Amino acid sequence: MHEHKGDSVSDGGQRTYGPLGTALVIIPTYNEAENIGLIVGRVRAAVPEAHILVADDNSPDGTGKLADELAAGDDHVHVLHRKGKEGLGAAYLAGFVWALDAGYGVIVEMDADGSHQPEELPRLLTALSGADLVLGSRWVPGGRVVNWPKSREILSRGGSTYSRLMLDVPIRDVTGGYRAFRRETLEGLGLDEVASAGYCFQVDLARRAVQKGFRVVEVPITFVEREFGDSKMSKDIVVEALWRVTQWGLKAQAAKLLPGKAAPAGDKDAGGADKDAGRS
Repeated sequence: MHEHKGDSVSDGGQRTYGPLGTALVIIPTYNEAENIGLIVGRVRAAVPEAHILVADDNSPDGTGKLADELAAGDDHVHVLHRKGKEGLGAAYLAGFVWALDAGYGVIVEMDADGSHQPEELPRLLTALSGADLVLGSRWVPGGRVVNWPKSREILSRGGSTYSRLMLDVPIRDVTGGYRAFRRETLEGLGLDEVASAGYCFQVDLARRAVQKGFRVVEVPITFVEREFGDSKMSKDIVVEALWRVTQWGLKAQAAKLLPGKAAPAGDKDAGGADKDAGRS
């Protein structure tokens, strides 16, 4: 198996990692009634020991009710009902709080639409035994996308490249949303300061991991475009993401040139909260 390993910063030598503990897979949903049963079943088959948290944003199509039915028949499945659609980042942040309060040792991000293959999760968890954060990457050797138009691939590759260069992070797939965190990593990212969502949310967490000196490993995955339901991506989400990445990058450069003069990039008081709801 090929792995592209990008140490965020020099960690001063070999590090020792403890046992992983039980994994919780967080699956945010909004109108995913056609997909939720399929994705939950695939996760349960791929990693039977893992637990699942469906974080539903009060889906009008009844996704939350279907998730409740799954949970009623399986004590590995849990449901977090949220009041409404507030964006992918807000759903994950709520899921992170739930997971940490419940004592899980590993927290996984996974899309509900099947674009992230649950069958690849064991490889991410294996890599996490020697890392703080593992990213399922489309853009390292061995990674690929299926059923995307060329324009979408160019947009995604370009967004990751721009973010990587602007923020100086050694990660090929900065916007990808298939990730496995150790609980200690999430606890150290300053989640109470995160105000971004969509593409911005994934980039925000990645750059924070780099800034904090966590060891980040990219593992190649196959990303498959959804078969059912509608994508949450929009032009506004892309524009907002580019604007925020540019803002963060410029503030980081200003902080280097004028120490103590620039606000930390990405703080809530430095730009307000995003309300986009995109899935990368």
